[in-house]
Amino acid sequence: MAVALAALAAAAAISGVHQYERVALSPNGAFVASVESFETPRRPEAPHGTVVVRRASDGVVMATYDPCATCRYDDPAWSPDGKTLAFTSSDRKTHTSALVFGDTSGAHTVLSFDGLIAKPRFSPDGKALAVLATAHAHKEAGATSAGTRRVGDLDAAPDERRIAVVEGQALRMVSPGDRFVYEYDWTPDGKGFVASDAPGDGDNNYWVARLEAVDLATGQARLLAAPKLQVANPRAAPDGKSVLFIGGLMSDFGSVGGDLYAVPIAGGEPQDLTPGFNGSFTSLMRTRTGVFATVLVGDRQSLVEIGKAGPGKPLWTDAASIGAGDGHFSMSADGRELATSYQTFALAPRIVAGPLGKAVPITHDNDALTANAEAKSVTWTNEGHQIQGWLLTPKGLTAGKTYPMAVQVHGGPSAAVTPRFIWEGDVHALLGHGYFIFLPNPRGSYGQGEAFTKANIEDFGGGDLRDILKGVDAVEKIAPVDDHRLAVMGGSYGGFMTMWTVTQTNRFRAGAAGAGIADWVSYYGENGIDQWMVPFFGGTAYDNPAVYDRLSPIRYIRQAKTPTFIYVGELDVECPAPQSIEMWHGLKAMGVPTSLMIYPGEGHHIADPVHQADIEDRVVAWFDKYLGS
Repeated sequence: MAVALAALAAAAAISGVHQYERVALSPNGAFVASVESFETPRRPEAPHGTVVVRRASDGVVMATYDPCATCRYDDPAWSPDGKTLAFTSSDRKTHTSALVFGDTSGAHTVLSFDGLIAKPRFSPDGKALAVLATAHAHKEAGATSAGTRRVGDLDAAPDERRIAVVEGQALRMVSPGDRFVYEYDWTPDGKGFVASDAPGDGDNNYWVARLEAVDLATGQARLLAAPKLQVANPRAAPDGKSVLFIGGLMSDFGSVGGDLYAVPIAGGEPQDLTPGFNGSFTSLMRTRTGVFATVLVGDRQSLVEIGKAGPGKPLWTDAASIGAGDGHFSMSADGRELATSYQTFALAPRIVAGPLGKAVPITHDNDALTANAEAKSVTWTNEGHQIQGWLLTPKGLTAGKTYPMAVQVHGGPSAAVTPRFIWEGDVHALLGHGYFIFLPNPRGSYGQGEAFTKANIEDFGGGDLRDILKGVDAVEKIAPVDDHRLAVMGGSYGGFMTMWTVTQTNRFRAGAAGAGIADWVSYYGENGIDQWMVPFFGGTAYDNPAVYDRLSPIRYIRQAKTPTFIYVGELDVECPAPQSIEMWHGLKAMGVPTSLMIYPGEGHHIADPVHQADIEDRVVAWFDKYLGS
């Protein structure tokens, strides 16, 4: 059996995968731009991408831009006439950036900037170009990026991110200097912007962000709304009378899910356009004539147009992961054509483009790649909730035998597992070793409506763990899984859930916790983004200490018996390394087998491919040791 599985693992090995990111369709629907790279397993460093322009009808490459061999490219954006492509070029080590134009004569650096620039967007008439700019940046934007060393004056001014416009070979800062702008959109008249922003620390204050209107000429900001929920994807309606956005209980910036809201451009109380909707809106795209949205309902993503009465019937639907630049789809100016990067558990990434309802793959670099597992959507009910998850079955099973299974809990908690092509990493390796993989979306996840997403408030590890255990029961009824050979794993919130699970049940024989939280009370004082906890815990750790204490795995450490591997980044802003040290120390004190790896220079997202490979090796070895491969 071991020999057969080893042969299958070797056969399933993939030499590399072509990736397509930040897809941008030209306004006339004729061309598709993206940042493309070729990723190989066990690579010594992150791959260098290039900006590629393809013909939307058949994927033929029309231009390739690569003006800086050591830089990372991002955020391609077309001018309204489709003749110029703007994109950013950045050096991660020096935190310096450049704005680049690509056209028929090649790539031209428009300006260089001591800091970070992102999201170039042309004005509706094409006469101006705006960006988000962070001058003299100390770190990359976002709490998942590696933080700076915590030395010196910790009350020093945090990084600001402002809307700026290009004037000659320089930037003119437009939005006020005491704000961090997360997202923005030009108003249809080109006289200003709508933006989601917050004062102070951008990593921390996303959870108190508000909507503002910013005047292009004066830079004056006017408050539109300050809803008591997270704000994502602000889009000015084509008639200029209102602003649409997605609002809900969200986790990290960039993890989007919630209801669809509208607020008058003059300001006022936001109106929920989709109350009680049994799904989660995940992105908004504005065209010249309308606004479109993607929405996750159960296991399927859909594209809908937003009318006066709210979202219409699905124009596209599939069980897949999709992604483009400003939304999950990039759309032509008339809203008739679309493009996106598309993948499923069975299909490797590809660009799909074409008319609404008739889009087809236009890239074929990955067509020959095959997955080392088969995927099945699983649904079950628990305590009045409808719950969905994914079961991955390794190939080459022997009839009559039972197999180990690893349960991977996603991060968030506000997030969801959607189908993606798994070709490397610990899950891919575990499938090659004969493990089933279960990927549940328990309460707190997206896809079942905002009430479901809010169902774990003040109850982390309560109802969601019961949902997961009930899901394991459902899987064992349909798959040859050995209940005595179960493992639990996850990162971020999934890391917390792993730490929590091993203190609440002995059903799992091994665990692997990445960037977890052992003690919510001490975590509140250690982490760089304490504001995210307030809506989930009903207040701060000083307001509601009993809730924070009750949900802390370390309080139940004497119940732990499950061998647990722990890992974290040294400069993790979101889940600081002391939390992992605390859990590791507690397990060792209880005599429970444990191991801890702290990866130097890494943030919440482990970015170094060498470190990623090390995690893969350690997780597989740990599970094999305690479950048997």
